[in-house]
Amino acid sequence: MSRLPPVLKNLPFPVVGSPLFIISNPKLVIAQCIAGVVGSMPALNARPAEQLEDWLAEITETLSAYNKANPENPAAPFAINQIVHRSNDRLDHDMALCEKYKVPIIITSLGAREDVNKAVQGWGGIVLHDVINNVFARKAIDKGADGLICVAAGAGGHASVKSPFAMVQEIREWFDGPLLLAGSIATGRAVLAAQAMGADLAYIGSPFIATDEARAVDDYKKMIVASNSDDIVYSNFYTGVHGNYLKGSIINAGMDPDNLPESDPSKMNFGGGGEKRAWRDIWGCGQGIGAIREIVPTATLVARLRREYAEAKSSLCQ
Repeated sequence: MSRLPPVLKNLPFPVVGSPLFIISNPKLVIAQCIAGVVGSMPALNARPAEQLEDWLAEITETLSAYNKANPENPAAPFAINQIVHRSNDRLDHDMALCEKYKVPIIITSLGAREDVNKAVQGWGGIVLHDVINNVFARKAIDKGADGLICVAAGAGGHASVKSPFAMVQEIREWFDGPLLLAGSIATGRAVLAAQAMGADLAYIGSPFIATDEARAVDDYKKMIVASNSDDIVYSNFYTGVHGNYLKGSIINAGMDPDNLPESDPSKMNFGGGGEKRAWRDIWGCGQGIGAIREIVPTATLVARLRREYAEAKSSLCQ
């Protein structure tokens, strides 16, 4: 068994909702946590930067009140995603607020930084770091991250080309700490499969876009429901980093999804360029969306995942 820190032990359900750029907000995070999964959001979703304090206060106060009213069924903890790449000029400001509110889990992306890890651990939190291969996984642990998130092939947004089987088995050869798996996980059976491979928790993003609480435009949610894995395009054109996007949004933006040019990775741009911008107009999504049939409340989605998980576990034990 993995060495899980207290904050990840005894979760109501072994799932972390991945931070969705632009889309995640306090309403979604709170709904995820109350439903029994770790809710998360990017710090950069709060705009202007001063809004982050309001959001952190709302999340911590709401969850604290819920836990006091439901001591036998407490909410899962929440997480904040920090982009630690040098292009993020808000990092110091946002980290100071996370320290003020003692955010229990920080998810770091696009670079591993020892100073960030030490800061989080200093206030009693843990750091989970996004990785796309075994090399970056070792670097993250060497720099003090507490756990790893394998962002395997098929994950929404920035993602690897690595099979989840390959990533998990290679990392588990040397790492026995917290390990999460992302990539096309959209059913309870897939959550159980992630654990069978050696992951502790599943990391799920795209299904939460098609929920009532998500801050995505209706057309985005409807496109997810109407699409499947054939409608996902893998490209680095929009940000300089390879990621998965909905083909329909690329077509609607007046571009040919089958003939996108290559971008210069050194010119990393998280907002996109030109008139059509990544995430706002070009919609990120993972390959698992064929399982998403309707737009529902977050509680309904998590209830389905939990039911499917229990059914899958029961069927395998017969």
